[in-house]
Amino acid sequence: MANAPRPMFDTETLVINMGPQHPSTHGVLRVVLRLDGERVVDCDVVIGYLHRGIEKLSENRDYTQIVLLTDRMDYVAAATNNLGYCETVEKLMGLEVPRRAKYIRTILAELQRIASHNVWLGTHAMDIGAVTVFLYNIRERELILDLFEEYCGARLTYNSMRVGGLPLDIPAGWDRKVREFCRIQEEKLVDYELLLTHNRIWLERTRNVGVISGPDAIAIGLSGPPLRGSGVARDVRKDEPYAAYDELEFDVPVGATGDTYDRYLVRLEEFRQSIRIIRQALDGLPEGPIVGKVPRLIKPPAGETYHAIESPKGELGYFIASDGKSTSPYRFRVRPPSFCNLQALRQLVRGHLVADVVALIGSIDVVLGEVDR
Repeated sequence: MANAPRPMFDTETLVINMGPQHPSTHGVLRVVLRLDGERVVDCDVVIGYLHRGIEKLSENRDYTQIVLLTDRMDYVAAATNNLGYCETVEKLMGLEVPRRAKYIRTILAELQRIASHNVWLGTHAMDIGAVTVFLYNIRERELILDLFEEYCGARLTYNSMRVGGLPLDIPAGWDRKVREFCRIQEEKLVDYELLLTHNRIWLERTRNVGVISGPDAIAIGLSGPPLRGSGVARDVRKDEPYAAYDELEFDVPVGATGDTYDRYLVRLEEFRQSIRIIRQALDGLPEGPIVGKVPRLIKPPAGETYHAIESPKGELGYFIASDGKSTSPYRFRVRPPSFCNLQALRQLVRGHLVADVVALIGSIDVVLGEVDR
């Protein structure tokens, strides 16, 4: 460990377990810390406590049934899981999705991004000691869950999309309620910033904590807000547009320092950009069907494909291989952003205090259902 900080005293390092039941690990994550006093010398990240074999299960389900399983990975962002999977199958089959379905999918995905970021900000702030922000964020997230419940009848695992389009059109008056939510969320963002952005304690706990440069972030495989926080303007919605993103205008926020505070600022701006996208999609929502011409029995031709989307946590990619004979994938693999981003934790925590580990786990924004699958 050539990069490990030099111990302060000539003593053996203390090894302690943080998790897998620690509340700030956001799931069953075990971090084995090696400490010199209060300072972290090194750590091992131990995962696998929540493994359910979703990839193997998907190889024994037909293509329609797999949508249900994708809900259970990042369970606070089920709609984007659905979207990534459905678009991968559509790419494999060469299916054309109606424009109205693309626009509604985009609205659902951005509502999901806001809901996921609300969970992230609330829990991240609470881990560091700001309990009020958590109550505010959950209040706004409930409004989104109400919208999803009205659309598809579910509040967490939505099963909200289908290969070729959508199971349902939006209910009457639903678009008006979405606009009203956008107005409320935009106003409440001001409250979040007043509580945190210039708060002296928040600045001390987040600035220059867990700094990672752009090249290092790329080398370790980061994506999403942690990558953009390091100054890399990589966003799948811009670089490889899907759904209706190529018809909508939005900016990709980036940080300058690559610390925990920059990752916070990037996500805060993403709230506003998501609201901007939703409003444009509602303004330009086309008429027409919500599902394309999909065969009753989905059996893609022999071949393989990889397709990625920008989930709230980063690049979510699906690899599907078809043998051309079966109604189930021959191979099914997922590139989950939480899993790939979590590998940066070891590099981020070295040299920091034990209390900073909590802030750094929160700044990555992991869900262990997606890490372990």
